Amino acid sequence: MRTLQLNDGPEVPVLGQGTWCMAEETRRRGAEIAALRAGIDLGMTLIDTAEMYGDGASESLIAEALAGRRSDIFLVSKVLPHHASRQGTIAACEHSLRRLGTDYLDLYLLHWRGNIPLEETLEALQALVRSGKIRRWGVSNFDVDDMEELERLAGSNRPAVNQVLYNLSRRGIEFDLIPWCARRGIAVMAYSPIEQGRLLGHPCLRRIAERHQASAAQIALAWVLRQQGMIAIPKSGKVDHVADNRHALELQLGADDLAELDRAFPPPSKPQPLEMI
Repeated sequence: MRTLQLNDGPEVPVLGQGTWCMAEETRRRGAEIAALRAGIDLGMTLIDTAEMYGDGASESLIAEALAGRRSDIFLVSKVLPHHASRQGTIAACEHSLRRLGTDYLDLYLLHWRGNIPLEETLEALQALVRSGKIRRWGVSNFDVDDMEELERLAGSNRPAVNQVLYNLSRRGIEFDLIPWCARRGIAVMAYSPIEQGRLLGHPCLRRIAERHQASAAQIALAWVLRQQGMIAIPKSGKVDHVADNRHALELQLGADDLAELDRAFPPPSKPQPLEMI
C-alpha cells in the first residue's frame, strides 16, 4: 500500500474507505461489514465516517466491522457545523467515540462551515487533542478563503487534512486549493472520487480502461491518486468493488492517457467556487 506522510508525522494509506450512505438499509449490513473488512485486509486501513452518516448508524456499523482490529486502523470522523461550538464539538466527539467503540479518533474534522465562529470550533478541537480523544484535527469542504482564515487563527498549529470533493468532473480545486494546501503540507482527502459511480459510463474512461485492461473505476481512482499529497476515500459496500478499487494503485496512467482525460474533462483555467455534494 502506498502511503502519505501527514504534517505531524504519521503515514496513512493514500487509498482508504468511505462510508457515506452505509448502514442505511438493514439488508445490506452484512455485505457492507464484509466489504470494510476486505478493504482492511487489502491495506485500505484508513476509514472515514461522520456523525451525520445515517445519523450515527455508519459509526455503529464500523464498530462492528473493526472488532478486534482498532489498532490497525486510521479512523476519521466529523462533527456537524451546528454541533461545532466549544462544548458541542466535545460532546459530539464523545458520542462518536461511543458509537465507534473506541477511546480515540486518529483524525477529527469539521464537516463544513456553519454559523459558529471558527475560533470556537478550533479551541474545542485543540482541547480534544490535549485530552487524547483525538490524535489530530482537520477540516472538510474548506475553500482557499476558509483555509486562509483558519491559518490566521491556528498559526503554526496546522490542520492535517482538508477533505473536499474531487474527481475528473470536479477539478476546480486544482487551480488554487490543491497548490495552497501543498505549500503548507496539508493533505487533501478526495471524497466521491468516482462521482458516486456517475463517471463510470463515460466513453473516454471506458476507452482508457480497455487499453489498460482495467475498469473505469480504476482509471478514475488512478487519476485522482496521481496528485502528490492526495488521499482518496471511495465508498463501496461490496467485496468485489473494494478489490477492484485496490487495483487502481497498480495502474500507471501515461501522458497520452492524461491528455485524453484533459480533453474530456478540461482542467480549470480560473478560480471556481468550491463544489460540494
